[in-house]
Amino acid sequence: MAKPKTFYSCPECGASAPKWQGQCPGCGAWNTLIESIAEAPSAGAGGNRMERFSALAGDGRLQQLADIQPREEARIMTGIEEFDRVLGGGLVAGGVVLIGGDPGIGKSTLLLQALSRLAEARQPVLYVSGEESGEQVALRARRLQLSTAGLPLLAEISLEKILHTLAGIKPAVAVIDSIQTIYSEALQSAPGSVAQVRECAAHLTRYAKQSGTAMILVGHVTKEGALAGPRVLEHIVDSVLYFEGDTHSSFRLVRAVKNRFGAVNELGVFAMTDKGLRGVSNPSALFLSQHAQEVAGSCVMVTQEGTRPLLVEIQALVDASHGNPRRLTVGLEQNRLAMLLAVLHRHAGIGCFDQDVFVNAVGGVRINEPAADLAVLLAIVSSLRNKPLPGKMIAFGEVGLAGEIRPTPRGQERLKEAAKLGFKLALIPKANAPKQAIKGMEVIALERIEQAIDKLREW
Repeated sequence: MAKPKTFYSCPECGASAPKWQGQCPGCGAWNTLIESIAEAPSAGAGGNRMERFSALAGDGRLQQLADIQPREEARIMTGIEEFDRVLGGGLVAGGVVLIGGDPGIGKSTLLLQALSRLAEARQPVLYVSGEESGEQVALRARRLQLSTAGLPLLAEISLEKILHTLAGIKPAVAVIDSIQTIYSEALQSAPGSVAQVRECAAHLTRYAKQSGTAMILVGHVTKEGALAGPRVLEHIVDSVLYFEGDTHSSFRLVRAVKNRFGAVNELGVFAMTDKGLRGVSNPSALFLSQHAQEVAGSCVMVTQEGTRPLLVEIQALVDASHGNPRRLTVGLEQNRLAMLLAVLHRHAGIGCFDQDVFVNAVGGVRINEPAADLAVLLAIVSSLRNKPLPGKMIAFGEVGLAGEIRPTPRGQERLKEAAKLGFKLALIPKANAPKQAIKGMEVIALERIEQAIDKLREW
């Protein structure tokens, strides 16, 4: 088989060069040239670029959208409820999932558990290990007390050999751990380079679409926590999952940031035990501290993660500053805290310009939605006055720059979840007020932040 010719191209301007050089001959940028295949061989994994991606787009026939009859995609259940929830109900045949996270957070452990349960259900599976030897994987399975009967393992990093093995056993689910270790003989670049990651992911994705194998790719992350490699990797795959959590904590969160077959921002909660990751059926209990008595600076909010409402405790500590006041958040956006403190001073007359303000979301969860604004401000005022908020109270709502309390999506679901867990009082935006009373819960609808502060004074 003739080896394909390669060239180097610049993604910035499209200029090309026959060999690698430090500066792009077109735009003059440094270190931007990427190796690509220029000419395809007669067969094999080194096809031309259009051929490699043709399976992703379909056969190209012109169709009327009204004539297409969509069908429900068959799901492959992994047997791990929280993992299936994040995937949108299970793996889809032919779907490609990219999962990333910090080293040692539990990616390989979760996938080995999933394949073990699939093998027990007599599903044909394959685990491809590019980072660990077969003995290392076997030791992990023994430590986790997993059944390994019917679970084939391939310790290989050559793309061509992996594709040959996949074509031979035709698994329903295959795990590639990890995509950064795989290399194609058609390219001269080292494994993990942009060219190798892009080409290997494209070939594995094409195989998954043609064969119907559900493919799970494990990806490395950068120091900032983003998936390493080209951004095209996230565009090619069907689902992108992120492992979150502190390696010093026993709790792990798996979040879907892209999913063509399910809800985006869906969250799965796991606890790391000596027998691997165990799904947590009631995650709200993890994020609520158990205080022996009411404490100042604590307020419970209801956040929405995908289709799941979660109760999270927001803690604030306000203390006299001995210099430049500090504003620090853990699990919340720091710039938004500065904005909320300005709103609190302007519209409620409560200033923190000479105070250090620290805000924390308990349990290591990250809250990205503005629905936490009201709870953050109530916790800050409670800490500043050293006066606890009423017990069994929840609050949620976005606070605008004009001091108004804006509605949040799925307000009814948030209230029902809080009532189910025994909360008796809710401070919410007026637009989220329920039309029918919720049994056992008093709901106070607010329009402005001043009204919320006045309620605190009454208590």
